[in-house]
Amino acid sequence: MKFLTKACFGMLLAASAMSTPAFAQEEEAASGPFTLSGGIAVTSDYRFRGISLSNEKVAVQPTLTVSHESGFYAGVWGSSLPDSPAYGKFELDVYGGFNTEIAPGTKADIGVTWYTYPGSEDGGAPTDYFEGIGKLSHDIGPVSVTGMVAYAPKQDSLGDDDNIYLNLGAGFGIPNTPVTLTAGIGYNDGSLGLVSPDGKYVDWSVGASFAAGPLTFTAQYIDTDVKKTGVKAVDTLYDPTVVFTLGASF
Repeated sequence: MKFLTKACFGMLLAASAMSTPAFAQEEEAASGPFTLSGGIAVTSDYRFRGISLSNEKVAVQPTLTVSHESGFYAGVWGSSLPDSPAYGKFELDVYGGFNTEIAPGTKADIGVTWYTYPGSEDGGAPTDYFEGIGKLSHDIGPVSVTGMVAYAPKQDSLGDDDNIYLNLGAGFGIPNTPVTLTAGIGYNDGSLGLVSPDGKYVDWSVGASFAAGPLTFTAQYIDTDVKKTGVKAVDTLYDPTVVFTLGASF
């Protein structure tokens, strides 16, 4: 089912990349005008915009990004999935975009992500889709506030319909500690919101992360306002839950 396609006031999870759903903190290794960054994470439940894409099972998620000093970047992100004819065993996201500081402490990021499922064998039915993503962030001391708009235009894999997702949030790094407090609220409207009869739902999260060298441990409480169907196998995909993630950067 397509709702298994990836989860105002509040704060956005600082470890979530707007241009791609990366979980691992990234450590940069510069070489001339280019920067290579990457990481790998293990998460107790792959939740995207409030919905479990791993059927509440553990997922492994590597990522790699190449950035240019001009602000352009490109990369890949992946996640293991429960084996299914529609999506196979792995999701691979290919992304690129441009990030720049438009004022002191304020950054804009515009990019495109292509969501692909290399192991899909669902009778040739399309599952891949692309989405344009824009974000605006501003840092005020230890507080970082971020807003995001993600738009997927009409395409075959979305049932010839479009989708828009909005998110507003911030993160607070506790001074003189390795701890960051986070929370976020999002709103989906369209074809990617099949967990809701009208395609509309709200998701939110609160959490904290602890960084120790190249390692980052994150705990998040995640919930949505999606109404229960009475079918346990479906309802558990958006039940309130606590997700634990351990990421390593390289």
